[in-house]
Amino acid sequence: MKLIEELKSVKEKVGKKVKKRIKEFEKNWECEEKILMELFFCILTANFNAERSVRIQQAIGREFLNLNESELEKRLKELGYRFPKRAKYIVKARKLPIKRILESLKDEREAREWLAKNVGGIGYKEASHFLRNIGFKNLAIIDFHILNVLERNGIVKRPKSLTPKKYLEIEEKLREIAEELGVSLAELDLYLWFLETGKILK
Repeated sequence: MKLIEELKSVKEKVGKKVKKRIKEFEKNWECEEKILMELFFCILTANFNAERSVRIQQAIGREFLNLNESELEKRLKELGYRFPKRAKYIVKARKLPIKRILESLKDEREAREWLAKNVGGIGYKEASHFLRNIGFKNLAIIDFHILNVLERNGIVKRPKSLTPKKYLEIEEKLREIAEELGVSLAELDLYLWFLETGKILK
C-alpha cells in the first residue's frame, strides 16, 4: 500500500522525535496539574486550529487553574479564540479528580466513553487526543487531517458526520495500519500528522 510506504519513509525521518514526544506524553501522567492542562488544551482544540490552541494555552498558562469563568472567557476572547464560552467547560473540568477517575476505569475505551459523556466540550476525538497526551497509546485521534490522508489513499470515504459508530469503524482501519507499521495508534497519529502538515504537534 502506498500509504504504508510513505509512512515507513516518515518513520525513518522523524522516528526519534516521535518516540521523544511519546515519552513526554507519558511524563504528563505523573503530574495532576499537567493532566488537567492537557484536558483544557483538548477542550480548546475542538473545531479549532491546534497550533493556535497551543499558543493560547501558553499565553494563559497556569491562570487556567484559577481564573473564574467570566475572567477566563475574557482572556480567551482577547487572544482571538473562536469559542470563548468554552470557559465554562474548563472551569467545571478543573473540579474533577481526573487521574483518580481514569485509574478506576477498566481500559482506554472505557475512559474515552466516560470523558465524552461527562466532560463538556469533549467528544471521541478530543477524549482520544487528551488520553494520548497523558500517555495512553491505543486510541486514534480522527480529525480532518487524518481523514484527508485516508480518503486520498482510498482507505475511507470522508463521512458527512463523524458519529461514534463511524469513528470506531475508521479507528479499526487505523489500527490495521499501525499494526502493519509496527507502531501504536498514538505514534501513528504523529506520523500521519507529519505526513499531512510537516509538523509534530501535541
